[in-house]
Amino acid sequence: MKGHSVLTSKIEAEVELLERHVVMLNAIKKHEPIGIIRLSELLDIPQHKVRYSLRILEQEGLINPSPEGAITTEKLDEFYERVVEILDRMELTVGKLKGELEEESKKNIKD
Repeated sequence: MKGHSVLTSKIEAEVELLERHVVMLNAIKKHEPIGIIRLSELLDIPQHKVRYSLRILEQEGLINPSPEGAITTEKLDEFYERVVEILDRMELTVGKLKGELEEESKKNIKD
């Protein structure tokens, strides 16, 4: 059902993009320095998507380019902590919303 609603398709796409960026950061941290081709092969992600993610991660200050490939910066651990906090808040919000929707769905079934 993904992408079938304007209300949800954007958030789904953004979460998938965040997931790709985090997977890439983890791979860079584990294998640094690492280049585009190796990241693409390792993660089975097309090179153009790897390039895009690397550009975003560099703009965020989470990686730096080097002659041998991408390397992580000292900002990485702080980023991980911040994202965990955001995801925790989102999880609470999503849980509340899910509960409200399930409650409304049950009401509609009874009616």
